[in-house]
Amino acid sequence: MCRVLGVSLSGYYAWASRRPSIRARSDAALVERIGSIHAASHGTYGSPRVHAELCESGVHVGRKRVARLMRGAGLAGVSRRKFVTTTLADGARPAPDLVDRTFTADRPNVLWVADITYVPTWAGFLYLAVVLDVFSRRVIGKRCREAGVRPSMGSVGDAYDNAMAESFFATLECELLDRRRFKTQAEARMALFAFIEGFYNPRRRHSALDYLSPIAFERRHAGDRGTTGGVSGQPLVCRRARGRQGQALPGARSARP
Repeated sequence: MCRVLGVSLSGYYAWASRRPSIRARSDAALVERIGSIHAASHGTYGSPRVHAELCESGVHVGRKRVARLMRGAGLAGVSRRKFVTTTLADGARPAPDLVDRTFTADRPNVLWVADITYVPTWAGFLYLAVVLDVFSRRVIGKRCREAGVRPSMGSVGDAYDNAMAESFFATLECELLDRRRFKTQAEARMALFAFIEGFYNPRRRHSALDYLSPIAFERRHAGDRGTTGGVSGQPLVCRRARGRQGQALPGARSARP
């Protein structure tokens, strides 16, 4: 082999007995750390979120290096499936549009968006309605009437008016629902609770929040402002979405004081 490849015997034996380079050893240690982060995210994180996790833990490396090492280790984040239309507009508009597509907020509890989806199980569909705080993308699971909110609705059947809530459902489907099958509705409820309260709200890094989790983003805001946010004594506004797939499906869409 040495004659064919034009390599000296001494050069071959020197290569065979040589320890891995400092860079190779560093890469090996980093791959192990990346694997732990990837596993802790239930296999959902790609290189941007893994990179953010490393930086927060004090490991400062380039994002391209993280991406290269993940490719070499066969690690990848999950990707979202193609959009499928499930509802059609029925022409109804039971509430005025009080938000007017201004989907920004400078503190918590100023603007909420929400929607409803269905979770398939062997025992039939389980319907899930969520309410998200626009400021932090945190799922807050409040009921509109109990919170004293006013209804608001944008143009009927317009995906842009509810893109933020749809984005959350796309994440939920990509990172949980598409990867598991539930025998019972109770099993689905437990999995949804664990995903939202155990991972999404406290730990999952969001690209729109400087790769902080919703709860961490709220805590940073509270520390910067010296306040927990919110508008005391003012009601919020909650939208209801109406679609038709055999019947109208009500669901809260957005909220503003």
